Amino acid sequence: MKKEFYSNGKLLLTGEYVVLDGATALAIPTSFGQSLKIESGTFNGIHWRAYDYKNSLWLNCTFSVEGNTIICHQDIPMAYTLMLILQKAKQLNPVFLCGEIHINATTHLDFPNFWGLGTSSTLINNIAQWAEVDAFTLLRESFGGSGYDIAAAQNDSPILYTLNKGQPLVEIVTPTWDFTEHLYFVHLNQKQDSKEGIARYKAISDKQDIHTQVFSDITQELLICKTLERYSAILTKHEQLISKLLKIPTIKKQFFPDYPGLIKSLGAWGGDFILVTGNTETPSYFIEKGYTTVIPYQEMIL
Repeated sequence: MKKEFYSNGKLLLTGEYVVLDGATALAIPTSFGQSLKIESGTFNGIHWRAYDYKNSLWLNCTFSVEGNTIICHQDIPMAYTLMLILQKAKQLNPVFLCGEIHINATTHLDFPNFWGLGTSSTLINNIAQWAEVDAFTLLRESFGGSGYDIAAAQNDSPILYTLNKGQPLVEIVTPTWDFTEHLYFVHLNQKQDSKEGIARYKAISDKQDIHTQVFSDITQELLICKTLERYSAILTKHEQLISKLLKIPTIKKQFFPDYPGLIKSLGAWGGDFILVTGNTETPSYFIEKGYTTVIPYQEMIL
Protein backbone atom coordinates (compact mmCIF):
# COMPACT_ATOMS: atom_id res chain seq x y z
CA MET A 1 0.00 0.00 0.00
CA LYS A 2 1.35 3.38 -1.02
CA LYS A 3 -0.66 6.52 -1.60
CA GLU A 4 0.56 10.05 -2.14
CA PHE A 5 -1.39 13.31 -1.97
CA TYR A 6 -0.46 16.96 -2.45
CA SER A 7 -2.27 20.23 -1.75
CA ASN A 8 -1.38 23.79 -2.71
CA GLY A 9 -0.91 26.65 -0.31
CA LYS A 10 -3.05 29.79 -0.65
CA LEU A 11 -3.16 33.56 -0.60
CA LEU A 12 -6.35 35.63 -0.56
CA LEU A 13 -6.00 38.75 -2.70
CA THR A 14 -9.51 40.14 -2.14
CA GLY A 15 -12.48 39.45 0.09
CA GLU A 16 -10.78 38.82 3.41
CA TYR A 17 -13.38 38.45 6.16
CA VAL A 18 -16.32 39.48 3.93
CA VAL A 19 -16.03 36.19 2.03
CA LEU A 20 -17.65 34.68 5.13
CA ASP A 21 -20.80 36.70 4.36
CA GLY A 22 -20.99 35.77 0.69
CA ALA A 23 -18.68 38.24 -1.04
CA THR A 24 -16.82 36.87 -4.06
CA ALA A 25 -13.10 36.62 -3.30
CA LEU A 26 -10.05 36.19 -5.50
CA ALA A 27 -7.58 33.59 -4.24
CA ILE A 28 -4.39 32.20 -5.71
CA PRO A 29 -2.79 28.81 -5.09
CA THR A 30 0.90 29.07 -4.30
CA SER A 31 3.89 27.17 -5.58
CA PHE A 32 4.41 26.08 -1.97
CA GLY A 33 2.25 23.36 -0.46
CA GLN A 34 2.23 20.16 1.58
CA SER A 35 2.41 16.47 0.72
CA LEU A 36 1.09 13.39 2.50
CA LYS A 37 2.45 9.89 1.91
CA ILE A 38 0.65 6.80 3.24
CA GLU A 39 2.60 3.52 3.39
CA SER A 40 2.30 0.15 5.07
CA GLY A 41 3.80 0.14 8.54
CA THR A 42 5.34 -2.48 10.78
CA PHE A 43 3.49 -1.83 14.00
CA ASN A 44 -0.20 -1.69 14.80
CA GLY A 45 -1.77 1.75 14.52
CA ILE A 46 -0.76 4.92 12.70
CA HIS A 47 2.77 6.31 13.01
CA TRP A 48 2.66 9.96 11.93
CA ARG A 49 5.79 11.96 11.11
CA ALA A 50 5.68 15.58 9.94
CA TYR A 51 8.69 17.29 8.34
CA ASP A 52 9.17 20.99 7.78
CA TYR A 53 10.59 22.73 4.71
CA LYS A 54 14.13 22.06 5.94
CA ASN A 55 13.29 18.34 6.20
CA SER A 56 13.46 18.51 10.00
CA LEU A 57 11.06 16.34 11.97
CA TRP A 58 8.68 18.60 13.92
CA LEU A 59 5.94 16.14 14.87
CA ASN A 60 6.32 12.45 15.66
CA CYS A 61 3.31 10.70 17.16
CA THR A 62 1.27 7.50 17.08
CA PHE A 63 -2.44 6.76 17.00
CA SER A 64 -4.46 3.61 17.50
CA VAL A 65 -7.89 2.82 16.12
CA GLU A 66 -10.22 1.12 18.58
CA GLY A 67 -13.66 0.51 17.13
CA ASN A 68 -14.75 3.85 15.73
CA THR A 69 -12.42 5.82 18.00
CA ILE A 70 -8.97 7.16 17.18
CA ILE A 71 -6.68 7.52 20.19
CA CYS A 72 -3.54 9.65 20.41
CA HIS A 73 -0.65 8.28 22.45
CA GLN A 74 1.22 11.56 22.96
CA ASP A 75 0.23 14.55 25.04
CA ILE A 76 1.15 17.04 22.31
CA PRO A 77 -1.30 19.81 21.28
CA MET A 78 -0.65 19.38 17.54
CA ALA A 79 -1.02 15.59 17.83
CA TYR A 80 -4.35 16.09 19.59
CA THR A 81 -5.52 18.44 16.84
CA LEU A 82 -4.49 15.90 14.21
CA MET A 83 -6.40 13.21 16.10
CA LEU A 84 -9.55 15.33 15.99
CA ILE A 85 -9.22 15.79 12.21
CA LEU A 86 -8.80 12.03 11.73
CA GLN A 87 -11.80 11.37 13.96
CA LYS A 88 -13.95 13.79 11.95
CA ALA A 89 -12.80 12.13 8.73
CA LYS A 90 -13.79 8.74 10.10
CA GLN A 91 -17.20 10.06 11.14
CA LEU A 92 -17.73 11.29 7.57
CA ASN A 93 -16.57 7.95 6.13
CA PRO A 94 -17.02 5.11 8.66
CA VAL A 95 -15.06 2.63 6.52
CA PHE A 96 -11.97 4.87 6.72
CA LEU A 97 -9.30 3.22 8.91
CA CYS A 98 -11.24 -0.01 9.39
CA GLY A 99 -9.73 -3.43 10.00
CA GLU A 100 -6.07 -4.07 10.77
CA ILE A 101 -4.22 -0.76 10.74
CA HIS A 102 -0.47 -0.70 10.13
CA ILE A 103 0.23 2.69 8.61
CA ASN A 104 3.17 5.06 8.28
CA ALA A 105 1.96 8.57 7.41
CA THR A 106 4.50 11.21 6.43
CA THR A 107 3.92 14.89 5.63
CA HIS A 108 6.34 17.40 4.13
CA LEU A 109 5.83 21.18 4.08
CA ASP A 110 7.35 23.23 1.25
CA PHE A 111 7.24 26.42 3.31
CA PRO A 112 7.89 27.59 6.90
CA ASN A 113 4.78 26.87 8.94
CA PHE A 114 4.72 30.44 10.26
CA TRP A 115 4.22 31.86 6.75
CA GLY A 116 0.46 31.37 6.91
CA LEU A 117 0.14 29.77 3.48
CA GLY A 118 -2.13 27.00 4.70
CA THR A 119 -0.41 24.49 6.99
CA SER A 120 -3.84 23.43 8.27
CA SER A 121 -5.83 23.66 5.03
CA THR A 122 -3.29 21.64 3.03
CA LEU A 123 -3.29 19.00 5.77
CA ILE A 124 -7.09 18.84 5.84
CA ASN A 125 -7.34 18.60 2.07
CA ASN A 126 -4.74 15.80 1.98
CA ILE A 127 -6.48 13.86 4.74
CA ALA A 128 -9.82 14.35 2.95
CA GLN A 129 -8.35 12.85 -0.22
CA TRP A 130 -6.97 9.92 1.74
CA ALA A 131 -10.25 9.36 3.64
CA GLU A 132 -12.33 9.95 0.47
CA VAL A 133 -14.48 12.59 2.13
CA ASP A 134 -15.47 16.13 1.14
CA ALA A 135 -12.69 18.50 2.18
CA PHE A 136 -15.01 21.47 2.66
CA THR A 137 -17.12 19.45 5.07
CA LEU A 138 -14.05 18.21 6.91
CA LEU A 139 -12.84 21.81 7.29
CA ARG A 140 -16.22 22.94 8.56
CA GLU A 141 -16.31 20.10 11.09
CA SER A 142 -12.78 20.80 12.36
CA PHE A 143 -11.19 24.25 11.92
CA GLY A 144 -14.05 26.20 10.38
CA GLY A 145 -13.62 29.14 8.01
CA SER A 146 -14.89 30.12 4.58
CA GLY A 147 -13.23 27.24 2.71
CA TYR A 148 -11.41 29.38 0.13
CA ASP A 149 -8.14 27.81 1.30
CA ILE A 150 -9.50 24.34 0.49
CA ALA A 151 -10.50 25.53 -2.98
CA ALA A 152 -6.98 26.90 -3.51
CA ALA A 153 -5.51 23.61 -2.27
CA GLN A 154 -7.45 21.77 -4.97
CA ASN A 155 -6.77 24.03 -7.96
CA ASP A 156 -3.67 25.02 -9.89
CA SER A 157 -5.00 28.36 -11.15
CA PRO A 158 -6.40 31.53 -9.54
CA ILE A 159 -10.01 31.13 -8.46
CA LEU A 160 -13.07 33.18 -7.69
CA TYR A 161 -14.63 31.83 -4.50
CA THR A 162 -18.12 32.52 -3.21
CA LEU A 163 -20.14 31.07 -0.35
CA ASN A 164 -23.73 30.78 -1.55
CA LYS A 165 -26.01 29.80 1.34
CA GLY A 166 -23.05 28.05 2.91
CA GLN A 167 -22.12 26.13 -0.23
CA PRO A 168 -18.78 26.83 -1.95
CA LEU A 169 -18.81 28.05 -5.53
CA VAL A 170 -15.45 27.91 -7.30
CA GLU A 171 -14.61 29.41 -10.68
CA ILE A 172 -11.17 29.07 -12.26
CA VAL A 173 -10.02 32.38 -13.75
CA THR A 174 -7.05 33.76 -15.65
CA PRO A 175 -6.11 37.34 -14.72
CA THR A 176 -4.83 39.34 -17.68
CA TRP A 177 -2.25 41.29 -15.70
CA ASP A 178 0.94 41.95 -17.68
CA PHE A 179 2.57 43.90 -14.83
CA THR A 180 3.20 41.12 -12.33
CA GLU A 181 6.95 41.85 -12.34
CA HIS A 182 5.98 44.85 -10.19
CA LEU A 183 4.23 42.73 -7.54
CA TYR A 184 5.90 41.32 -4.43
CA PHE A 185 4.82 39.42 -1.34
CA VAL A 186 6.39 40.52 1.95
CA HIS A 187 6.13 38.55 5.19
CA LEU A 188 5.44 40.59 8.33
CA ASN A 189 7.51 38.32 10.60
CA GLN A 190 4.55 37.10 12.60
CA LYS A 191 1.89 34.43 12.30
CA GLN A 192 -1.66 35.69 12.43
CA ASP A 193 -4.32 33.58 14.16
CA SER A 194 -7.07 33.20 11.54
CA LYS A 195 -9.59 31.90 14.08
CA GLU A 196 -9.03 34.97 16.23
CA GLY A 197 -9.44 37.27 13.24
CA ILE A 198 -12.65 35.56 12.16
CA ALA A 199 -14.08 35.76 15.68
CA ARG A 200 -13.29 39.48 15.84
CA TYR A 201 -14.98 40.04 12.48
CA LYS A 202 -18.09 38.07 13.45
CA ALA A 203 -18.41 40.21 16.58
CA ILE A 204 -18.82 43.39 14.50
CA SER A 205 -22.43 44.55 14.88
CA ASP A 206 -22.66 47.26 12.20
CA LYS A 207 -21.48 45.42 9.10
CA GLN A 208 -24.58 46.49 7.19
CA ASP A 209 -22.87 49.77 6.29
CA ILE A 210 -20.59 47.91 3.88
CA HIS A 211 -22.37 45.49 1.57
CA THR A 212 -20.74 42.32 0.28
CA GLN A 213 -21.68 43.24 -3.28
CA VAL A 214 -19.22 46.14 -3.10
CA PHE A 215 -16.39 43.70 -2.50
CA SER A 216 -17.63 41.28 -5.14
CA ASP A 217 -17.57 44.15 -7.65
CA ILE A 218 -14.05 45.09 -6.57
CA THR A 219 -12.94 41.50 -7.14
CA GLN A 220 -14.42 41.41 -10.63
CA GLU A 221 -12.93 44.79 -11.48
CA LEU A 222 -9.49 43.72 -10.29
CA LEU A 223 -9.62 40.59 -12.39
CA ILE A 224 -9.95 42.51 -15.66
CA CYS A 225 -7.93 45.64 -14.95
CA LYS A 226 -5.17 46.37 -17.47
CA THR A 227 -2.71 48.70 -15.73
CA LEU A 228 -0.67 48.68 -12.54
CA GLU A 229 -2.06 52.11 -11.63
CA ARG A 230 -5.64 50.85 -11.82
CA TYR A 231 -4.70 47.66 -9.98
CA SER A 232 -3.22 49.72 -7.14
CA ALA A 233 -6.24 52.02 -7.00
CA ILE A 234 -8.69 49.11 -6.79
CA LEU A 235 -6.82 47.38 -3.98
CA THR A 236 -6.27 50.65 -2.12
CA LYS A 237 -10.05 51.13 -2.09
CA HIS A 238 -10.47 47.56 -0.86
CA GLU A 239 -7.96 48.15 1.93
CA GLN A 240 -9.68 51.34 3.05
CA LEU A 241 -13.09 49.66 3.15
CA ILE A 242 -11.82 46.75 5.26
CA SER A 243 -10.04 49.21 7.54
CA LYS A 244 -13.33 51.04 8.06
CA LEU A 245 -15.15 47.78 8.65
CA LEU A 246 -12.65 46.44 11.21
CA LYS A 247 -12.07 49.88 12.75
CA ILE A 248 -8.31 49.40 12.66
CA PRO A 249 -5.74 51.33 10.58
CA THR A 250 -4.28 49.80 7.45
CA ILE A 251 -0.90 48.07 7.56
CA LYS A 252 0.53 50.85 5.43
CA LYS A 253 -0.64 53.54 7.84
CA GLN A 254 0.65 51.59 10.84
CA PHE A 255 4.07 50.49 9.61
CA PHE A 256 4.98 51.85 6.17
CA PRO A 257 3.48 55.36 5.81
CA ASP A 258 6.42 56.52 3.68
CA TYR A 259 6.18 53.68 1.15
CA PRO A 260 5.21 55.09 -2.26
CA GLY A 261 3.45 52.00 -3.64
CA LEU A 262 0.44 49.87 -2.75
CA ILE A 263 0.44 47.81 0.44
CA LYS A 264 -2.44 45.31 0.66
CA SER A 265 -3.10 42.98 3.59
CA LEU A 266 -3.82 39.36 2.70
CA GLY A 267 -6.08 37.10 4.74
CA ALA A 268 -6.29 37.90 8.46
CA TRP A 269 -4.98 41.40 9.09
CA GLY A 270 -1.89 41.94 11.21
CA GLY A 271 0.39 39.12 10.13
CA ASP A 272 1.52 36.72 7.44
CA PHE A 273 2.04 38.20 3.96
CA ILE A 274 1.20 41.56 2.43
CA LEU A 275 1.08 42.33 -1.30
CA VAL A 276 3.07 45.37 -2.44
CA THR A 277 3.70 47.09 -5.75
CA GLY A 278 7.15 48.34 -6.62
CA ASN A 279 10.31 47.76 -8.62
CA THR A 280 13.74 46.21 -8.24
CA GLU A 281 14.41 48.51 -5.27
CA THR A 282 11.39 47.21 -3.36
CA PRO A 283 13.12 44.25 -1.63
CA SER A 284 15.81 46.57 -0.25
CA TYR A 285 13.23 48.89 1.30
CA PHE A 286 11.61 46.10 3.31
CA ILE A 287 14.81 44.23 4.11
CA GLU A 288 16.29 47.41 5.61
CA LYS A 289 13.24 47.58 7.89
CA GLY A 290 13.79 43.98 9.04
CA TYR A 291 11.31 42.22 6.74
CA THR A 292 13.67 39.86 4.98
CA THR A 293 11.16 37.56 3.26
CA VAL A 294 10.31 39.32 0.00
CA ILE A 295 9.07 37.03 -2.79
CA PRO A 296 8.30 38.14 -6.35
CA TYR A 297 4.79 37.38 -7.56
CA GLN A 298 6.01 34.99 -10.26
CA GLU A 299 7.86 32.88 -7.68
CA MET A 300 4.99 32.70 -5.23
CA ILE A 301 2.14 31.61 -7.49
CA LEU A 302 1.80 28.43 -9.51
